[in-house]
Amino acid sequence: MVRVTTHAPLPQPDSEPDSATDVVRAAPNRRSALRAGAGLAAAGALATGCSATGAGAHPASVSRATGTSHAGSSRAPGIPHAPSSPVSAPAPRAFPRQPAQITHGPRTRPRVALSFHGQGDPAVAEKLLGEAENAGARVTVLAVGTWLDEHPGMARRILDGGHDLGNHTLRHIDINAMSEPDAYAEILGCADRLRRLTGSIGTWFRPSRTSRASPLVERVARRVGYPHVLSYDVDSLDFTSPGALAVTRQVLGGIRPGSVVSLHFGYADTVAALPALLHELDRRGLRAVTTTELLS
Repeated sequence: MVRVTTHAPLPQPDSEPDSATDVVRAAPNRRSALRAGAGLAAAGALATGCSATGAGAHPASVSRATGTSHAGSSRAPGIPHAPSSPVSAPAPRAFPRQPAQITHGPRTRPRVALSFHGQGDPAVAEKLLGEAENAGARVTVLAVGTWLDEHPGMARRILDGGHDLGNHTLRHIDINAMSEPDAYAEILGCADRLRRLTGSIGTWFRPSRTSRASPLVERVARRVGYPHVLSYDVDSLDFTSPGALAVTRQVLGGIRPGSVVSLHFGYADTVAALPALLHELDRRGLRAVTTTELLS
């Protein structure tokens, strides 16, 4: 009999929480989705998102203890063992017409990319991925390395759903404030975990605790193997737990063809907002695709 021990995650000052409230059931229509989000917004803790404007603490969902999950059992920090049959994952690509830091794709095609900062309760992540897949949408997930340590099965789940999987640093701390060796260790640490789990370092790198990478971090990311840094032009502000209606309005108020939207796993408001958001994107003729497809 194998005994699995769950260790506490590494300390992360002012970082996002590692779990969220019980998942909201998918709403059958826009009104019920927004009602569900309003009810969940009452649960409070303190958390911070990755946005440059989110440096302070904001209310977030109450955490739920999970020892194991559908996505895989919890495990001690450290590079996880590779699965017996690793997912065949794509490697990073260079897009010659794109800048080193990408904020959006072509404005001439009716496509958008919903990108998720990957950490938190895997049950919430499962719910969000399921909602997207039920609507025919594909997303981009930038995973935190310590989250992959705790839930290694999520890497397979994301790729099996047809989504992009990338690197959001090892511990999700302020990478722009680090020295070059420390920044390199943060990016490489997550890349190593992705490689062990999938055979690839992932298709994208997004810096933690900031919307844009410093020139130093941009250079280090290229050294690890990422030709581009993935930023965004629409910030959902879902990490502030403003309620599902506010999340939906924030995204729809700024989104246009080619947009890359910043969203998060681990927040109940995001779960509640997603059905209405995807419905409205469809009504506007905008298709939610992976960032790779957006730029291809």
